[in-house]
Amino acid sequence: MSYTLPSLPYAYDALEPHFDKQTMEIHHSKHHQAYVTNANTVLEAYPELAQYSVEELIKNLDKVPADKRTFMRNNAGGHANHSLFWQGLKIGTTLTGDLKAAIEHDFSSVEKFQEAFEKAAATRFGSGWAWLVLKDGKLAVVSTANQDNPLMGEPVAGVSGYPIIGLDVWEHAYYLKYQNKRPDYIKAFWKVVNWDKASERYAANK
Repeated sequence: MSYTLPSLPYAYDALEPHFDKQTMEIHHSKHHQAYVTNANTVLEAYPELAQYSVEELIKNLDKVPADKRTFMRNNAGGHANHSLFWQGLKIGTTLTGDLKAAIEHDFSSVEKFQEAFEKAAATRFGSGWAWLVLKDGKLAVVSTANQDNPLMGEPVAGVSGYPIIGLDVWEHAYYLKYQNKRPDYIKAFWKVVNWDKASERYAANK
């Protein structure tokens, strides 16, 4: 088994004007595809790794030969992160129900959660991600460098938890439209979060 680039559940222009068509197409068909292609070179050389889903593999990077571990941390991590990212985007959903109640409980308000998330995304130096995660029954905001994922755990990624939503803050995710204005891109994210998918992930793991 090898990894494949997942099809998007929407057209490249479906998130306009918040996320532009050109960026979405390049981001998906070029950047994400490169992570898939690179990771598959290791799966071909070590077919025993192909029994694991990409999420299982990044949770257990010690199963990867030492000389390929950083390579797979970056490339399998990139595949896992982007696969979640695409699923988590959609225009027109609303934060409701148990996830909204949990956010209000753990952050005191939706607005305070958004402030914490925006800060994590804006202050991640260089390339990385901002996340809303579920850990030990509580929601938290964390960020990771490069293509690290909270599923990798604290010894690897510096944080841990089950990702509910993730925002890519690599420049390739926003530079064509927003240039150096990362905060504007972060604000636009709230217009395209698929809260229905986030609620599903929360319900399945709370």
